[in-house]
Amino acid sequence: MKTYICEICGDAYLGEGKPTSCPFCGARQAFIKEGKDAKPVVEVKEDLSELTKKNLQETLQLEIEANAIYLCMAGKTDSYEVMKMYKRLAKVELEHAVICTKILQIPMPEVKPELCSDAVLENFQKTLELEDHAATLYGQFAKEAIERHVKIMFTALNQVELDHITLIKNYLA
Repeated sequence: MKTYICEICGDAYLGEGKPTSCPFCGARQAFIKEGKDAKPVVEVKEDLSELTKKNLQETLQLEIEANAIYLCMAGKTDSYEVMKMYKRLAKVELEHAVICTKILQIPMPEVKPELCSDAVLENFQKTLELEDHAATLYGQFAKEAIERHVKIMFTALNQVELDHITLIKNYLA
């Protein structure tokens, strides 16, 4: 058994082999390293540009809201599979919020409940909109970041949100 550490969220996975994605933040396998080789972006402590701070604050707010709405959606479905999928998405989005707080070196703000539809298809559509919006923003934020660790983080989050879009499209197929 080995210890693998995600270079995005800094969390450890224990197993016989490297996971295909981080079980905590969803970062792709390329961001997961053997423990001794990992250099998580959340451990970098350096001054941030004002634009980076603004972009991280916007990301933090988006991720907190996504967490809350996905928990709402989990409670509105009769499907055990869909409920668990939304609960997993909620945990991943909350982990993204935690990543932002660590880089910003601030406490986690309060997470307030969000409203969602009673209709599963409507919720899937809303999920696609949220994930597409986040993926687009994080792609832009990655280009704007002057700090290497922040650029890496936004690149990884962009990919995770794109993976979420694929997941939801598979449910709609």
